[in-house]
Amino acid sequence: MSVQPLLSATVFDRAAQHRGDLRWLADAWERSRVLCVSPKSATPVVTGAGGVPQLSYRAAADVPPAVPRRFLGVAGGVPYFAATLEPDDGDWRTLRELGLAVDELAAGLFTAAIALEQWHQRHTHCPLCGAPTVEANGGWTRTCPQDGSEHFPRTDPAVIMLIHDGADLALLGNGAGWGPGRYSTLAGFVEPGESLESAVAREVYEEVGVAVRDVRYVASQPWPFPSSLMLGFSGRLDGDAALRVDPVEMQAAGWFTRAEVQRAADWSDAGTEPDPRATVRSISPKLSISRFLIDLWLAGELP
Repeated sequence: MSVQPLLSATVFDRAAQHRGDLRWLADAWERSRVLCVSPKSATPVVTGAGGVPQLSYRAAADVPPAVPRRFLGVAGGVPYFAATLEPDDGDWRTLRELGLAVDELAAGLFTAAIALEQWHQRHTHCPLCGAPTVEANGGWTRTCPQDGSEHFPRTDPAVIMLIHDGADLALLGNGAGWGPGRYSTLAGFVEPGESLESAVAREVYEEVGVAVRDVRYVASQPWPFPSSLMLGFSGRLDGDAALRVDPVEMQAAGWFTRAEVQRAADWSDAGTEPDPRATVRSISPKLSISRFLIDLWLAGELP
């Protein structure tokens, strides 16, 4: 079993000490590999060995000089930047579409690039005075020319949890708008002034009406759609297992056995047609921390 979700791997040096050094950045740009990202979070890919898609990096000379460029970090002595471009006629794909096809370095760079692009799109003006802001520090801050304030990328903490009964049942939900048969772990944003453990208990009770105990942290994963940090937990049912589903949050929820969940996982991974009589017919893809938690539970390794 993997010790961490794919998008959580640390495989490049962010080299934050260079972000404010304009001379260093200019030199690094000239010898960099550039990951192009569209405003809708897609990037160009090429077909590699065995038909597997690979990210298509560009040389700095092939990137128009006026486009936004952001320093991502260094790997193997090579500087990596992200540049915002509208898609051309090539094959552009999102992180969700690429899934596990790319390696850890590509996944980490793409995740950081998406998160930065999404933040810059949503924070074009100063929250203090309303003036337009400009990018600084290699794309990692925005500054206000009017009042001199500096603004940093925002990350929204969200808890995601696999709740189980301590035996052979896991609690999964079918979210609003998902369609029938697709199930995942429960999740929700952390509220101001709230601990992570309290957020787990509150979200579970709000969504399905059950109490939980033994809430334990498992792992975290960035999820740049647009700016979440998913904090993974496990928890155990405390008391009555009867569910009271909030129709605003969920279409359905249920307690499912390992055999039911494993069967849905096999269908999802193989891309085969599920049994239409099954309640759970698909679960989260392996790219997500939801699936990471589910796989730990299936293997009997979740607290």
